[in-house]
Amino acid sequence: MNALQRSGSGSMAQSPRSSTSQAPYLTVSVTDPAKMGNGVQAYISYKVITKTNFPEYQGPEKIVIRRYSDFVWLRDRLFERYKGIFIPPLPEKSTVEKFRFSAEFIEMRRQALDVFVNRIASHHELQQSEDLRTFLLEDEQTMERERSQETGIFKKKPADFMQIFKDVQSRVSDVVLGKEKPVEESNPEYEKQKNYIFQLEDHLAEAQKHAYRLVKRHRELGQSLSDFGKAVKLLGTCEGNSLGKAFSELGAKSELLSIKLQREAHHLLMRFEEPLKDYVRAVQSIKATIAERANAFRHHCELAETIKFKEIDLNKLRLTRSEKLADAEREYEQLKADGKESKRKFETIVKLMNEEIARFQEQKTIDMGVVFHEFAEGQAHLAKSIAEAWRSLLPKLEACSSSLETPDA
Repeated sequence: MNALQRSGSGSMAQSPRSSTSQAPYLTVSVTDPAKMGNGVQAYISYKVITKTNFPEYQGPEKIVIRRYSDFVWLRDRLFERYKGIFIPPLPEKSTVEKFRFSAEFIEMRRQALDVFVNRIASHHELQQSEDLRTFLLEDEQTMERERSQETGIFKKKPADFMQIFKDVQSRVSDVVLGKEKPVEESNPEYEKQKNYIFQLEDHLAEAQKHAYRLVKRHRELGQSLSDFGKAVKLLGTCEGNSLGKAFSELGAKSELLSIKLQREAHHLLMRFEEPLKDYVRAVQSIKATIAERANAFRHHCELAETIKFKEIDLNKLRLTRSEKLADAEREYEQLKADGKESKRKFETIVKLMNEEIARFQEQKTIDMGVVFHEFAEGQAHLAKSIAEAWRSLLPKLEACSSSLETPDA
């Protein structure tokens, strides 16, 4: 289990739900990916196992079957209902047919989905969601009906949602870069938060890019050693005595090291590159929340401005004793109520976002510490194995070389 998995299914805030002395818990496992259907209709299903003592789950364990679109449904619902909270990101959906059903891609997808749902299950607000309970408890037919009955933003396909998300990112970027000048908060602390998030995304993306190159380099070196090993072993068959044996052993060691490098490449992919990529996605989710906050602030300011103009109009109507006064007063009172509600929503987003930023930074410190520690430990172990493998050959190669250099009597 990697760092992000540990963070997703680890300890969570205490909840008053349980009347027993046992601490409340809600953990989820996404397991057993299986290909369903054929051709363009094919998809991967997952077994989702929930273990909990929350009374509303009516039992300690529940097992359901889910597909990727069900996870998208859950993400979209939470994004719409929990403004101000950073909704965990989902892994991208591959559109390349040859990669969609490869064992490696399926395992990466399974791992990312496991992290996604456990982050929700361990969040003190999101774990109370009725949509989460639907996702974890209902049968496949019910989930299919839930997806098909969606309206508005929920009716959109994952690709549509991602386009909305990109548009939101673009608008936020324009605001930060000064290309657009809408009504915007004048808050130094908020500006500091935004700049931190945008810089963090750039640095994480750069680190992930080089992590990808490390994985590629390990794989290429592993393949080169494998090819070299085969060639040297064939060379050994042409030689006799100690030289042929030395060549054979050199080839065998090369092939053994090739396997080690390929394993380390896979380890780097799953435990180093993928967690970094996941955090890039997490930062993009935070940017979506920043956009929601900006929209809420803009809406509140626009309503406040409208109320001012409406008040001026209302005073004019009172002076003229217009017959439109009653309707105008009702409209004014409704605007005031709307303004009060918009202020409440904006302040709630601000409060939640400040809490989420602090929580995110704390968890990021833990996760990144584990990720980079495992990376350094793996590289040290691999270097030691390579050095020991080559060192074990030196006496035999030196003996072979010495016998060839011995002068005739």
